[in-house]
Amino acid sequence: MQILTPVGIDVASQKFDVAVWKGKAAYKFKAFSNTPKGFDALKKWLEPFGDCHICMEATGAYSEPLSTFLADAGYAVSVENPARIKSFCCSELSRNKTDKGDARMIARYCKLHAPVLWQPLPLNERKLKALVNRLINLQEMKQMEENRLETASR
Repeated sequence: MQILTPVGIDVASQKFDVAVWKGKAAYKFKAFSNTPKGFDALKKWLEPFGDCHICMEATGAYSEPLSTFLADAGYAVSVENPARIKSFCCSELSRNKTDKGDARMIARYCKLHAPVLWQPLPLNERKLKALVNRLINLQEMKQMEENRLETASR
């Protein structure tokens, strides 16, 4: 069985903080912008650590692009319910509430609990989902413009 290096990622709207567990209480930290450029920089930064098991909280629109990128790049990725991570932090009596501290705690959670791996939707389903979302946005915009036109013609 292959040993994977536990990595915790705390994702926010503009950036994400990464903690790589290096044994005992040793961690390596770095922050990246939550953009495709930041994703590429993370991938390059993780190379020296070998095969990694990356864990992050499910934060919807903030975490989904990163988790999808990492899974497509071949990493083992787990996307956990934030309530699980919070409960784990409470069980560890952790009061440190910083992005760096959260990333460290997520890496520790990953090491101790080996959460189930997450898989993104297949590419064709992702494309269809994006098209459906765009159609819904256009329909909403059309309705707003029709409402404005009706109001203006009164």
